[in-house]
Amino acid sequence: MGEILSGVGSSLHTIFFFVVAISALVSVHEYGHFWVARRCGVRVEVFSIGFGREIFGWTDRKGTRWRISMLPLGGYVRFFGDADATSALPDGTIAMTEAERKVSYAGQSVGKRAAIAAAGPIANFLLAIVVFFGFVYAYGQPFTAPVADRITPDSAAEAAGIQPGDRFLSIDGSKIESFEDMIRLMRLNPGTPVDIVLDRRGQTVELTVTPRLVEVDDGAGRKQKIGMLGVGSSGREYHQLGILESVWAAIGEVGSTINVTATAIGQMIQGSRGTEDLGGPLRIADMSGRIAETGIENFIWLIAALSVNLALFNLLPVPMLDGGHLLFYAFEAVRGRPLGERIQEFGFRVGLAMVLTLMVFATWNDLVQLRVFDFISRLFT
Repeated sequence: MGEILSGVGSSLHTIFFFVVAISALVSVHEYGHFWVARRCGVRVEVFSIGFGREIFGWTDRKGTRWRISMLPLGGYVRFFGDADATSALPDGTIAMTEAERKVSYAGQSVGKRAAIAAAGPIANFLLAIVVFFGFVYAYGQPFTAPVADRITPDSAAEAAGIQPGDRFLSIDGSKIESFEDMIRLMRLNPGTPVDIVLDRRGQTVELTVTPRLVEVDDGAGRKQKIGMLGVGSSGREYHQLGILESVWAAIGEVGSTINVTATAIGQMIQGSRGTEDLGGPLRIADMSGRIAETGIENFIWLIAALSVNLALFNLLPVPMLDGGHLLFYAFEAVRGRPLGERIQEFGFRVGLAMVLTLMVFATWNDLVQLRVFDFISRLFT
């Protein structure tokens, strides 16, 4: 009974933090659409956190209904006149007066509609920058300490006499400030002796080490020769930064997250990386619960990283997503008129199929990676 209660408690913990993460990300995303739409003169009818029946809500002085709905797995903003799936201009089936058209979404210029569509992803990027800035300014910029926590047996480090706990101070006269600095210099000197200076329990130690020459795959099917020392580090330290430095560091963190995500997706498309890393809602829920257990700071950092990924996902040029709307608006700007209703409807159906397929595939990955099928099979054996 104790194990069952523990499992229930763990599940509730995971669900709670998953709902918090999703609600925060979606709220910011939709508020971006809402904020820009209001400033473009568009009437916003509904701002909903969650889907389904309204639990409670209120109407503001401009007529927007703010809702908290029963299924907290997303949200939406509904604009006046945004009746069709592709947000196209009304084809005459929607009767509007001139005054109504001026406050409708579809009645805005293509530039304003594009700004409203882009505002959601931009809001997610800004959320990530603000969160990363707060962390960097409060705690400092994290980096991996240049300390040899682990020594690989029969490695160049062991042969040179490097010991666990040694801190790298310099390599061939170059100051070492992070573990990444050490890795970079070692990779550039395969099979070449280099002089290193270490701090060993307060004593300065000078050694000469020859990084082992190894061949690794560069991700494009080619072999690359690099130098390998054979040490590992897990220690984290922080550089204290000023306000402007923290802003640039936060922007850099967002850029790094974008680069890592884009690289991983590109590798999956090329086939050089397995698709098992592609996760869906279940993986996000599991990750939210696990990281929340390590501290609320780490959970907030996760929200920032997920915010970047949500923005990137929505910018994909797939009809139904914000990127798909922007693609249609780009065609409209070039042609001087929107694409035909049938083309947009076809694009929407294709986009819906693509998004649903991706969701099913990601959810299947989640079930496999989280061993849900194994759990179910054990229930009946």
